[in-house]
Amino acid sequence: MKIIDLSKPIRYNKNDPWFMRVKIKHKPHKKAKWLIRIFGLPFKLFPKGFVGWADDTIQKMGVHATTHIDAPWHYSPTTNGEKSKTIDEIPLDWCYGDGLVIDMKHKEDFDAITVSDIESFLKTNDLVLQPNMIVLIKTGRDKFNGTKDFHKVGTGMSAEATSWLIDQGIKVMGIDSWGWDLPLPYLVKKAKETNDPELFWEAHLVGRDKEYCHMEQLVNLDALPYTGFKIAVFPLKIVGASAAPARVVAMLEE
Repeated sequence: MKIIDLSKPIRYNKNDPWFMRVKIKHKPHKKAKWLIRIFGLPFKLFPKGFVGWADDTIQKMGVHATTHIDAPWHYSPTTNGEKSKTIDEIPLDWCYGDGLVIDMKHKEDFDAITVSDIESFLKTNDLVLQPNMIVLIKTGRDKFNGTKDFHKVGTGMSAEATSWLIDQGIKVMGIDSWGWDLPLPYLVKKAKETNDPELFWEAHLVGRDKEYCHMEQLVNLDALPYTGFKIAVFPLKIVGASAAPARVVAMLEE
């Protein structure tokens, strides 16, 4: 079996926008010896050659700051009139299944992905969506991941395309762009220009009526075939959270 990592590294990057910046403190082995001493073990009873244990503290990291999966709670407090699921309430069987890549690298920045785009791709490549597949939207914009402009560029999903995937039985989907919708700064600009309150965050807000989860900031989708692999996307079990970092991996039989 070949395992392909679809998750970005979690580390401090000065080029990340301020709202994505992660801060981690790495504690060297020798620091632990004083903690052990406080717990009551004399230095003379330390195992021979033992210098202490390494430790690390995540001092700052938003749940949306790295490769993550959003829960229905992120989009709205209710889904179709019922309380939306938080990340710890997502059924684990949603998080593992057959994967399918939809290649949208040809889409220009700020040109939303439509139902017609997806249907055309599936037909051209003789692919069939099955309920409970995990669908990955490949835009190629992961090449900007780690740069200051990552959240400002790319294509994204339309509301109609998101709704259509859910209607095909897809519970979990993901993208290699910064966000699921068109870039946030672009949406803000266009909403102001058009005075259209329905434009902003339209794909996310499908979740007010239809229950689904999506992943953002995937990487390495070029390493995958369009089909014939499994996906695992198990989030950290953060009680009450809107999202959680996940180690997303694809598994292919060799």
